[in-house]
Amino acid sequence: MKIGVIGAGSFGTAISQTVSNNTNDNVLLYLRRENLAEEINRTHINTEYYPNTKLNENIIATTNLNDLSTCKIIFLSIPSSAFRSTLSQLKEIINEDTILVTTAKGIEYPSLKTMGNLIEEYFDDQYVALSGPNFASEIILNLPTVFNIASKNRENSEKVKSVIETNQFKVKILDDVIGLELCGVIKNINAIANGICEGMNINENARFGVLTKGFTDTVNIIEGVGGKASTVKEYCGFGDLVLTSTSTESRNHTLGMLYGQRIIVDEKASGIVFEGKNSIMATKSICEKYNIDSLIVDFVYDVIAKQIPPKIAFENLWKNIE
Repeated sequence: MKIGVIGAGSFGTAISQTVSNNTNDNVLLYLRRENLAEEINRTHINTEYYPNTKLNENIIATTNLNDLSTCKIIFLSIPSSAFRSTLSQLKEIINEDTILVTTAKGIEYPSLKTMGNLIEEYFDDQYVALSGPNFASEIILNLPTVFNIASKNRENSEKVKSVIETNQFKVKILDDVIGLELCGVIKNINAIANGICEGMNINENARFGVLTKGFTDTVNIIEGVGGKASTVKEYCGFGDLVLTSTSTESRNHTLGMLYGQRIIVDEKASGIVFEGKNSIMATKSICEKYNIDSLIVDFVYDVIAKQIPPKIAFENLWKNIE
């Protein structure tokens, strides 16, 4: 099958490398910048993200979205803010039987639509969602990694698994699409919460109590919106939650640390602040919509959205935790 990847950022480039290990055919990597596309095709290096990693020669960069018109599977590795416009363009290009795979862990605000919901608007509900505890910097190096994928169409999940699974890159199929997608959103809230605590120098006993409460709150939220509690125990749930809540490579954990230290961040210059705020606003709205209580969501909302001093917000959290 001809495979396409939209987005030559850290994850899009890494997933292209993984897929290209599984096929002798070309893998089309779409990006907007002509000079970077030419450089990738000439040197087989994406200097913007992986200047020290040689890409496989069957990865072909293109700036023409029409080149992906014959692809059977297309991975969407773009920011959630670019999803709608990209889908609108793809609608006029690809065939109805093309399998779209979303790798974005985001939600549109204020519509509260997941990236899969947006795909449904323009195509159908047969897309595949991919999520798990992963950093692209490790995937590109072919280090051991595991993912979950989910779709309402089991056959589509099987096809996607066949093109991305390798000896090092493991894939487990689930049947809970909404649970998988929302785990990828809610884990950002937990990462921010634990970053705030670390930034405040909260003791480890309390920090890991907060992490545990975040896990149980995630179960309640996923079940409250119609997902399965078992999904939160999977790689896309527990694994991703712990990874992003404890690793210094996690952008949302870093964002939380900055707020915990009362460091003022330039919101216009920092995309991470925008995405972090977007996640908490959306998750708070989901909780209100489905009448779900979450101390961790309230804690992060108080600090990020209401700008309550972290110390006061934490005291309120700890007063109510049990």
